[in-house]
Amino acid sequence: MTVAYYVVAALGLALLMIVHEGGHYFAARRYGMRVIKFSIGFGPRIWHKQPKGSPTVFQVAIIPFLAYVQIAGMNPYEDQDPNDKGSYANASLWARVVTITAGPLANYLFASVLFFGALVVGVTTADETSMKVVPSPDGPAARAGFLENDKIVAINGNQVHDWSELQKAVSAHAGDAIDVGVDRGGEPLHITVTPNSKGAKDEGRILIHPIKRIERLGVREAAVQSITRPPQVVVGLVVGLTRMIMRKDKVEASGPVGITKDMAAAAKDGPGDYLFILGVLSAYLGGFNLLPFPALDGGRLIFLGAEAASRRKPDRKMEARVHAIGLLMMLALIAIVTVTDLMPKH
Repeated sequence: MTVAYYVVAALGLALLMIVHEGGHYFAARRYGMRVIKFSIGFGPRIWHKQPKGSPTVFQVAIIPFLAYVQIAGMNPYEDQDPNDKGSYANASLWARVVTITAGPLANYLFASVLFFGALVVGVTTADETSMKVVPSPDGPAARAGFLENDKIVAINGNQVHDWSELQKAVSAHAGDAIDVGVDRGGEPLHITVTPNSKGAKDEGRILIHPIKRIERLGVREAAVQSITRPPQVVVGLVVGLTRMIMRKDKVEASGPVGITKDMAAAAKDGPGDYLFILGVLSAYLGGFNLLPFPALDGGRLIFLGAEAASRRKPDRKMEARVHAIGLLMMLALIAIVTVTDLMPKH
């Protein structure tokens, strides 16, 4: 995979961050808050501009990942003017709630735009009904003589009609030779292949996968699916996290490196696949940022909810310390996952 695909992947991640921070920015401006800085990236800035009459400096920094907005009054350790109408600290509770929520909401809504584009352009899908296969290089099927577009019709004389039936039939014979009935361009063949033995890597598999095809939807159907898919992503996120917390599923996570690799692979497959994975990530970011964890937007909403219930503002310095601890925990987790992603896979 060329460097260009990784550049495209990184730009996609940056776009999602810009959309997120753009939600915060426009909501803050809508309620009269003063946005001091809108930064794309971190570190020393390589470009900046402050439009005439605007309080905001727009900049691009040298480290092109993530983005952030600096709103006046959000840092409790800065001097606060109780009469400053442009300060976040002096804004109404509703204005602060909307400003915090607007970032995740922007990602959620943008996911629909991305899904719509992907589904109209066309997304690569696995054809699990034709039963035509592609053997993995050096896998048992390839070594046995399988060719791309071979159609599997039977295992040990028993017909298979879909991919699920095929997987069950093959995996039941780990380490034992099986007779596979194949249709190769209209010519019936029988190929003997041995699935990987028990305890081996890819146990019970002959390492084939379905052929792929581009599936395009009409504008109307794409519009419907662009609305229904984001909530499916969010529900999947919540269910997945719940199952991991309850130890029903193995803990799995991807860091920036793993996500960038997946996005680069999608970009290589085509524009539709790239837009689709961006849509998934955008909806995921929208849902993830609303989780009630310190440093996330959901964590800030917890404090705002407590303020609404008690009718008094919490100690803002204490809140800042809580968010700082949450941020350190997340950065540590990201570092661990990143190291794991970089380690060679065996």
